[in-house]
Amino acid sequence: MSTENKQKKGYWVAKANIISQEKQVSYGKLAEEVIKNFNGKFLIRGGEQETKEGEKYMRNVVVEFPSYEDALKAYESEAYQEALNVLDGGAKRLYAVVEGY
Repeated sequence: MSTENKQKKGYWVAKANIISQEKQVSYGKLAEEVIKNFNGKFLIRGGEQETKEGEKYMRNVVVEFPSYEDALKAYESEAYQEALNVLDGGAKRLYAVVEGY
């Protein structure tokens, strides 16, 4: 089956350097609930890594959602925005919502 016939999915792609472990843990618990509620699943969450190009980040996360629209709705949801308020500077992040297969 070619990629043209597959339904496109949505992804959260994030890199982070943790500044406050306490804030990160609190944020993580809330973010997990949002991901669950929007039928997302973690594909990458931490793990061993070796940065080959660009700035090094200590943490990488990729979450897959059933659709790009679901990924956007999850990020823009009130519950996720509350999680971001809890994080409040607890990490330096690079974050994107991406459409893909």
